[in-house]
Amino acid sequence: MPFTIPKERWTAQVQTTTIGAPEADGGTRTSTVTVGGEQTLPFLHFEGETPNPPVIAIEVLDEAPTGWPEPLLKHYQEVLGDPAAWAQKAVAEFGADMICLRLVSANPDGTNASADDCAETIQSVLKAVGVPLIIWGCGDDDKDNEIMPFCSQAAAGERCVLGSATQDNYKTICASALADGHLIVNESPLDINIQKQVNILVTDMGMDLNDIIMYQITGALGYGVEYAYSILERTRLAALGGDKMLQMPMLSIVGSEAWRVKEAWQSEEEAPEWGPLDKRGIMWEVATASLFLHAGTDILVMWHPEAVARLHDLIAELIASPQA
Repeated sequence: MPFTIPKERWTAQVQTTTIGAPEADGGTRTSTVTVGGEQTLPFLHFEGETPNPPVIAIEVLDEAPTGWPEPLLKHYQEVLGDPAAWAQKAVAEFGADMICLRLVSANPDGTNASADDCAETIQSVLKAVGVPLIIWGCGDDDKDNEIMPFCSQAAAGERCVLGSATQDNYKTICASALADGHLIVNESPLDINIQKQVNILVTDMGMDLNDIIMYQITGALGYGVEYAYSILERTRLAALGGDKMLQMPMLSIVGSEAWRVKEAWQSEEEAPEWGPLDKRGIMWEVATASLFLHAGTDILVMWHPEAVARLHDLIAELIASPQA
């Protein structure tokens, strides 16, 4: 008896978004990234098109981190404290499609770097690499509102992604993005209604739907990731079902979440049953990323170069048509 694969027919698709501006469009990027456009759930090629593969951004910190485990530290040790060199290494050696520059030095509880310092860092990274940038603040609302207009202006015309706009703190970053031709990351907890509300707030300010990336805060494998998966999948189902305010591409922060859990960094002396330390964190990061990949994430922000390589291979395998 012949078997026909049941197919879901969706009424809509995910918005297509291009990040980065080449010289022809007024920027200096030597490559751009296009995400979104999916007409079906992830990698179900028999139901619809997935025209743009998910991409990987490697996170770069603007000052040297403390407390990193050796399996991670050894790959970046010579460039820590030099974000331009770090970004170059991430692109040239580790194959990053994008750079996610996090301005941790601006945090008032730490170095408390000035807006001018942050803008100078952004310009140095833009000169060092040709890939698109995600520019993320320090996480302190007041300080981010102070530095983001300077950061946005420093990268004007480059069509970067500015992060992040939240339900309670979105006006300054949104105004900066509009003024300088950037995109924006809309951040929310794992709550579809709040994510939708943030999207509505920034579009009310004039932000185009094609210039929005969604980010719902997630954890890592073993720390509520099943719930995170279900929320991201429901978000994608709503997009395919026709909800315009949830049709933007999605981003997931993977590296920092995976490497903060004890399974990734606890020593072999303390937990010998968990296996080799130099493999454990990589596996944790890859497993977490692959889950979000299957939930519909378009941009994955990662740390370890081997995890990046493995995920690139997985994306290539999944995106290939089974008829190829």
